[in-house]
Amino acid sequence: MLQALGLGADAEAVYRGVLADPSGGIAELSVRLGRTEAQVRAGLDRLVDLDLLRPSRDSPGALRAVRPELGLEILLFRQEEELARQQQEMIRSKAAAAQLVSEFAELRPNTEVDGAERLVGMDAIQDRLEQLARGLERECLAILPGGALSQASLDASRPLDERALAQGIEMRSVYQESARKDPTTLSYARWLTEQGGQVRTSLLLPPRLLVFDRTIAVVPIDPEQSRLGALCTRAPGIVASLITLFEQTWNAAVPLGADRPTATDTRPSPVELELLKLLASGMTDEAAGKRLGVSLRTVRRQMSALMERLHATSRFEAGLKAARQGWI
Repeated sequence: MLQALGLGADAEAVYRGVLADPSGGIAELSVRLGRTEAQVRAGLDRLVDLDLLRPSRDSPGALRAVRPELGLEILLFRQEEELARQQQEMIRSKAAAAQLVSEFAELRPNTEVDGAERLVGMDAIQDRLEQLARGLERECLAILPGGALSQASLDASRPLDERALAQGIEMRSVYQESARKDPTTLSYARWLTEQGGQVRTSLLLPPRLLVFDRTIAVVPIDPEQSRLGALCTRAPGIVASLITLFEQTWNAAVPLGADRPTATDTRPSPVELELLKLLASGMTDEAAGKRLGVSLRTVRRQMSALMERLHATSRFEAGLKAARQGWI
């Protein structure tokens, strides 16, 4: 239950065991919990690291478990700190990658210079991606924002993905959360996992990204102006920054098969919560929909439902009430 907060199964079992009976030693805990002494010791060490076990004042040399309500606060605080750190790292990685990509944006179309190539036109991009996919030896990383993918795009990707997976290539892909609601895209993502690929989803994603064997990356030159084409680069600095960005995105994403939190009558769903934050930050409906990979109509429908749930007659009033309830 507490694994989502960074507490492993062994550590959680030990924590519960110490709460239930603080007088037992390692051997007794081992028997009572059905775990080896090594697992119990590792659990105790982890609990001490997390400040969930503290020295006992009543029994010098012994440890006591902090009460559950305080323990949960400690775990949540640590997780918030870690998420904030990851967010800052992602911001820095995005900035570094954008700066490096911009340095190559003036390359002549479809010519390679010093390991960088500017690809202009869907045909040029597709040809290069097919060439890179056929040359894969170990791994392919992909970030695919925008929610639903077109049937044409999926049809073009299927033979390449199928061949790579059959050859034992590790494939990890991150889709936008809204892709779960598109039957075509969801079916393809499930097919990928059945073939041995790994798929996760995230509410917000950085621009589209493909990395081949950790040596070649393909990114849009300008995510807002796809007509400018894509950049294919072998530059180690750019590739390393983009891999870091992918790993941070991957770690924050949710596996495709994981249960999704269900919305209640009062608390907004994760998508609705993110929508509120984006609109509160000053984004237009259209921009917020683009960030979330959903249509303008979906944004307005969700916002209308939120206003009704909050008993608000205007968006301004809805924002105030959402803030009062701690939603944003």
